[in-house]
Amino acid sequence: ETKYCFCKFCQRATQRYLVKEEREEPSDIKENHFIEMPEDFKVGEESLTETTEATNSFSCPQCEKTFTHKGNLRDHIKIHIGEKPYACRLCGKSFIHKGHLNDHMRIHTGENLNGSLTCHVRIHTGEKPFTCPQCEKSFSHKGSLKCHMRIHIEEGPFTCNQCGKNFTQQEYLKNHIRIHTGGKPFTCHLCGKGLTCKGSLRCHMRIHTGEKPFTCLQCGKSFTNKGNLKIHARIHTEESPLTCLQCGKCFTHKENLKCHMRVHTGEKPFTCHKCGKSFARKVILQNHIKTHSGEKPYTCNQCGKRFTDKGYIKRHMRSHTGEKPFTCPQCGKSFTHKGNLKIHIRIHTGEKPSKCPQCEKSFTHKGQLKDHMRIHTGEKPYTCPQCGKSFKCKGHLKTHIRTHTGEKQVKILAKHAI
Repeated sequence: ETKYCFCKFCQRATQRYLVKEEREEPSDIKENHFIEMPEDFKVGEESLTETTEATNSFSCPQCEKTFTHKGNLRDHIKIHIGEKPYACRLCGKSFIHKGHLNDHMRIHTGENLNGSLTCHVRIHTGEKPFTCPQCEKSFSHKGSLKCHMRIHIEEGPFTCNQCGKNFTQQEYLKNHIRIHTGGKPFTCHLCGKGLTCKGSLRCHMRIHTGEKPFTCLQCGKSFTNKGNLKIHARIHTEESPLTCLQCGKCFTHKENLKCHMRVHTGEKPFTCHKCGKSFARKVILQNHIKTHSGEKPYTCNQCGKRFTDKGYIKRHMRSHTGEKPFTCPQCGKSFTHKGNLKIHIRIHTGEKPSKCPQCEKSFTHKGQLKDHMRIHTGEKPYTCPQCGKSFKCKGHLKTHIRTHTGEKQVKILAKHAI
């Protein structure tokens, strides 16, 4: 007889062993109609390619994984197209396999369970009994510790024969190889996007469902994947484990350090195919491309001003709300932008990182250097629309325009009246 156990925290059902038995199909099971397949993706008999007659092996047309039975291949194909034809009538949750739905139904029926509940309960209790003897990192499963131990080995046992990169697990190598081959066998059935591995598809699907299962215990903010939560948690702990070897600046995320290194190397790997301008970060290139297309998808609901980037409209909204979330720890002055605070702090530190290559004069920020360079070039890009007089700096033009509007005289008279 098959026995199961319920987790007291989340009511999840787990089982340890199975013994054949005759059981009734739950009455609350329904089978959905199949979703419409892509035209170039076959799921009929002709797609179930028999690779070897002797071994009776059937190959997946997308990822070339082989199976001994046609039925197993049919179930596997559902992973690529995201099809889950078996839905629970009580809660709506869907499954790829009918057997998984049968197991799920026991959560609703309250059928007695018995099995390997110990490992699952550790998710809720936080218990991690398996500790690495080298770095003292702990794990909830023995298998996870075994995989982790390979990090301490100089080279992982699984090597890519194209680039020589090593991996601790064969599955990681398999996913990596798709970078070279360009293979993306896992397709989202909602938007058609192709992904290299099953885990990426699972995370991607949360964009459509809005699901954010990973929640920060300190501030309640939720995330679509565990990695983003881990990075976010460093905000609370103030942990910055990644350090630039050249300037000593610390970072919470590997990708941020990688981008920062380009400041020192001068590398700009992202190039605009229209004007040839290069950028250090992909997101900056993406925003730049919008200047060619004229695309400004983000509109301010208060003044109607449009922006190319979500971050720009977020900063712009502070001009309406008056919010200044960035405060100087030394003098208490607040700013709407983080960059402005960074520049302001240099007044206290005396730092002037922007140096003129011609006269070696230093400035606190890039904008001041840019204005200064016009002394050497003689460039005057700011022209008065009324009299045609030109200026090196925008501020000088602004001051000059007051001579036409009379604004300056009004302010002086008001001062004397006081």
